Amino acid sequence: MTTRLPPRSPARPAETVARRLSELVALSDAEAALVRGLGERRERHLPGDMLVAKGALDSRPRFILSGWACRQRILADGRRQIFSFLLPGDSISITRRSQPEVCAIHALTALETGDAQLVVNAAESGRAPGLAYALAALEPQEQTLLLDHMVRLGRQSAYERTAHFLIELQRRLKVAGLGDERRFPLPLTQEMMGDALGLSVVHVNRILQQLRRDGLIELRSGVAILLQPEQLADIAEARPPTRSAPIATPSAGRTGAAPA
Repeated sequence: MTTRLPPRSPARPAETVARRLSELVALSDAEAALVRGLGERRERHLPGDMLVAKGALDSRPRFILSGWACRQRILADGRRQIFSFLLPGDSISITRRSQPEVCAIHALTALETGDAQLVVNAAESGRAPGLAYALAALEPQEQTLLLDHMVRLGRQSAYERTAHFLIELQRRLKVAGLGDERRFPLPLTQEMMGDALGLSVVHVNRILQQLRRDGLIELRSGVAILLQPEQLADIAEARPPTRSAPIATPSAGRTGAAPA
C-alpha cells in the first residue's frame, strides 16, 4: 500500500540523503537544495509493502527518507534470504536503472521514500556534476556491501558474522546522521537478523546473549549499543572504511538554480 503525502515542512526529512551524498562529493548549493527537495515528493509505505518486484524494469528512482527496507528472496517453502538492508539515505532503482531487479525490495518498517527523478534528471543532464559523481559512486558502495555479506555467510562463524553485521550497521547509520560511534537504532526482529545472517532465531538469540555476556553490546528497546566497538571490529575483521575528503567538482559552492 502506498499513500502520497501532501507537502509539509517537518525538520528536513531528506537530510539523511544529503548527508549520504555529501560524504562522497562536495555538492553545490543548488545540488544540495535539489536533494533536500526530496522531502516535498514523499510517499509512505507500510511494513511488508513491496517497493520493487523481482524482475521489475524501469522502477521509479527513489531515496529512503525514513524507515528500513530489504532486498530479499523467498523460497518455495517460505524460507527467506535477505541480501541487503536499505537504510535512510539509501537509494532504490538508481544504480540498476537499465537492469531488472534480481530480487524484490520490501519495507521492513513503516517507511517514507522520496521521488528522485528530478535528482536523476539533473545528474544525467550534465548540469549537476556533483550529483552525477555521487550517484555513480553509490553502485561500487553497494557492491562492497554485497561482497562483505558473501564473506560473512561463506566464511565467518555465527559469532563473527553477527559482530560484523552490527559494525556495518553502526558505520552506515553514523554516515546518515542516525547514530554515533557506539549507539544506533536497530528496529530488526531476531527473525529478520536470522534471515540475513543464515541463522535460526534460536541461534541469533544465543549469539546476542553471548555478545552481551562478553560485555560487547547492549540492546535496549530498538537501540543497539556497542560497548567495545574496537574489539567487536577486531572479532569481525571489519576493516575501518577508507574515507577521504569529499571530491570537489566545478559546481561546488555555486548558488545557481538547480535544473528541473
